[in-house]
Amino acid sequence: MKSINLTLFFLICFFTALQTTFSQKTAIDSLENVLKTHQKKDTIRVNTLNYLAFYNYRNNPPQAIKYIDEALSLAEELQIVKFLAHSYYIKGVVYTEQANFEVAIENYEKSVQLYTSIDDKNGLKKCNNGLGVLNAYRGNFDLAITYYKKALELAKQIDNDETVHKYLYNIGNIQANTGNYKDALINFKKALKVNRETKDSLGILNSLNSIANIYYSQGNYPVALEYHNNSLEIAKSAKDSIGIFQSLNNIGNVYRFQGLNNKALHFYNKALEIDKAKFNVKNVTALKNNIAGIYYDKNEFDKAITYYNESIALSKEINDNVNLATALNGLGFIHLEIDKYTQALSYFKEANTITLNNNNSYNLADSYHGMAEAYYLMKKYDLALSNAEKLGQLSEEQELLLHQKNAYYILANVYEKKGDFKAALLNHQQFKTINDSLFNEESIEKITQLEYEYKYKQALDSASIRELKLTKTVMATSQHLEKTQRNLFIGVIAFLMTAIVLGGIIFSLKLRNEKAKTQNIVIEQKLLRSQMTPHFIFNSLSVLQGMILNKEDKKSIFYLSKFSKLLRITLENSRDKMVLLSQELLAIQNYLTLQNLENDAFKHTVLVDDTINVSLFEIPPMLIQPFVENAIEHAFKNKTDDKQIDIKLTYNDKKLICTIADNGIGIDCSIIKSNNKNKSSLATTITAERLAVLSKDYNMEGSVTIEDRKKYNEQGTLVTLVIPHKIIPIS
Repeated sequence: MKSINLTLFFLICFFTALQTTFSQKTAIDSLENVLKTHQKKDTIRVNTLNYLAFYNYRNNPPQAIKYIDEALSLAEELQIVKFLAHSYYIKGVVYTEQANFEVAIENYEKSVQLYTSIDDKNGLKKCNNGLGVLNAYRGNFDLAITYYKKALELAKQIDNDETVHKYLYNIGNIQANTGNYKDALINFKKALKVNRETKDSLGILNSLNSIANIYYSQGNYPVALEYHNNSLEIAKSAKDSIGIFQSLNNIGNVYRFQGLNNKALHFYNKALEIDKAKFNVKNVTALKNNIAGIYYDKNEFDKAITYYNESIALSKEINDNVNLATALNGLGFIHLEIDKYTQALSYFKEANTITLNNNNSYNLADSYHGMAEAYYLMKKYDLALSNAEKLGQLSEEQELLLHQKNAYYILANVYEKKGDFKAALLNHQQFKTINDSLFNEESIEKITQLEYEYKYKQALDSASIRELKLTKTVMATSQHLEKTQRNLFIGVIAFLMTAIVLGGIIFSLKLRNEKAKTQNIVIEQKLLRSQMTPHFIFNSLSVLQGMILNKEDKKSIFYLSKFSKLLRITLENSRDKMVLLSQELLAIQNYLTLQNLENDAFKHTVLVDDTINVSLFEIPPMLIQPFVENAIEHAFKNKTDDKQIDIKLTYNDKKLICTIADNGIGIDCSIIKSNNKNKSSLATTITAERLAVLSKDYNMEGSVTIEDRKKYNEQGTLVTLVIPHKIIPIS
């Protein structure tokens, strides 16, 4: 009877820890209490040790190994096949997480052999899943998906619908790695739904990260960031160090591909600081590749090479071919930058050989790109053509737009060198189709203008009709009054006066509302026209033409990419009343880069307070850019060096505040030199009008203040914007 009670106590502790709101620490404490109180060497103690090993394998691997070794020793002593098989399975899980794949495989195989001997399909299902995870870690995706499908089939055979979604999730991971994003997203969302229903925090965490990575691969950074932030909160609540590490790393990736390298590096370094996560060598290897990529983007090649070499050493230790190929491709691109083409080619070839075996589409595309570019620079045009065609075919199949663009660009250059100008032109047009904005600014602006004029006229017509109806009503009532009997005259007059007063009030309120809408429309129309002046576009295109004529290919591609992104964002934002703060900051970054690219005329910083999640704040578009443009155009007259523009966003007392500071001549001096004290910036006037309207719309303070910094014993001008905003709730 005592044994039965202890068994029940153990099961209650374990399943409560798994299925209720208890934290992982609570579950571990409960299991450790069972271990202390139950000293008898029986199956209860074996199971307790196994589950303790499982709970610790992510965050405390040395303790997990200690528990599982004791469990195996006791299971072998008891010689109960099912428990012995389960202990070998758990040991395989522990060593897989530590990337000690040979030891993990050895234990999985022992477990499979024992489960097969007793025809335990549930145990075989878990082992096949574990072997699938192991091979996915190693980059052997074909073998991984074979094991996952075996696990899925076994789950269906034993009618275990509760676990089917787990194998769909794992298959989704393989689909995502091989570029089949559509099917992967379907499987991930099915898994997330079941995980939420069963309150499986680890499953929710993995599903959120995987869905986010799909959106990230497709370039939908705001949505990706929202999912990663959700996963980070869940990982922190569960005190899951590996989960926190992965979320921080993923958030860094999103910021990196938006060009926010310093912010990305901040999250990467926070991930590196998590000591418990360092037991997972694969995660650390991937993170070192990411940090190397940041330094590559910043042209700090020595630091990038150091991190890539560290990643390669770790990847070879654990047979991680995915991260190994990533690092080799990275070294290849660095050596292209420093004109060491032969060495670069050797790195790309090695990466290509690895990725052909593991079928990782992104790394394979990178290796084809690198080889094509290396052969082109070495003037081996036939080989360059062959690899560029492979790159184009693969990127088209997998819908990798960035690689498609690179393929068309290289093909255009190769065909030009080979004298096939028709093919060169065709590929260049394909390159432009992907790279350039699909919108024509002039036609979009004209359509928007007509739309605003139509709405404005419609509002006025509606007000006139209502006024006419009210006038007719008053006249009809007056005529009726003349025919009314004398004894009802006073009552009718009182009624009419009341109706007229109420009607007048209603009419006045509606008219004021229409005027506010009309004013908002007019201001937005003015803003749309002032967003990107023809002068700026002409200058940008002139600079680009000069780069092309000077054969500065890489610089011109970079400039064109920034210009097209800015143009696209500007046109997209002009159609929306509110946009994500992340999108607005990306537009500002691109604008500053374009203005400064030709001669590095000034330095600039864009700082965002840590309390601000740029993917959750929505603000009216194009509030900040006019003041940045004013600073560039007017602040630095007669100043040749040490020019600085600093943009900072803070969030205090529910106010979103943006400051734009320069160290130029100052607003007071600028007005004096302009010989017109009454003259003010059109952009400033428009923004002030717009903020007044927005403050009423959102019942929130909105203002702009321009000060000369000499009142603070500093030089230059300080613009302070209090921006009306909305915060998107996280579901």
